Amino acid sequence: MIPGAVAVWKAIPVAQRRMILLLVAAIGVANINQPFPELAPLQHGPTFALALAAPWLLNRWSLSNGAVAYVLAFLLLHTLGGRYIYSYVPYDDWARAISGHDISTTLGWRRNGYDRFVHFAFGLLLTIPIAQVARRYGGMRPRWSLSFAFIAVGFIGALYEIFEWLLTLVAAGETADWYNGQQGDVWDPQKDLAAAQIGAALALLLPGARGPRQAGG
Repeated sequence: MIPGAVAVWKAIPVAQRRMILLLVAAIGVANINQPFPELAPLQHGPTFALALAAPWLLNRWSLSNGAVAYVLAFLLLHTLGGRYIYSYVPYDDWARAISGHDISTTLGWRRNGYDRFVHFAFGLLLTIPIAQVARRYGGMRPRWSLSFAFIAVGFIGALYEIFEWLLTLVAAGETADWYNGQQGDVWDPQKDLAAAQIGAALALLLPGARGPRQAGG
């Protein structure tokens, strides 16, 4: 590390440094014997860039350890999904190895549901960090910050779905299909957005949702 980077790194809490290192390690592990090497940069590149930028971001816009932990949990779920380009996360194989039964048969799923689960997790896990940013740097009261975060989840989700649509216009057909993970479902974007909003609604019940007294900041 260059001297300036060392100073920035040491300026953030130890717990947050450990979380950043955990994310970097997870990205490294996810790329061991990568089953889809041609798509790995598209899946993991932005996450790795965010991990590198995190010390500067957290130094400029500090968050509580709890809020950072929520962001980390979401990024770890994304990193796992990215290894298998979401559509091929072998959770049924894992479930059969543990219990002898697979999740898809039990729940009657006809498609791999991991991508929709991560959209749900986006709303569930990022609502509180967004609300904390709105309180600390937007001057919002707790109730208004939660309303803002709920709306922001839908707005960010809609922008992401537009990005996926634009990707289909510029990327090769097979690459775009693999990245978007529609799996033949024409209503995939709408269902993804709904899953995120359900997660955001449930996030209001999580520890830290009501503000500094519960979240420690």
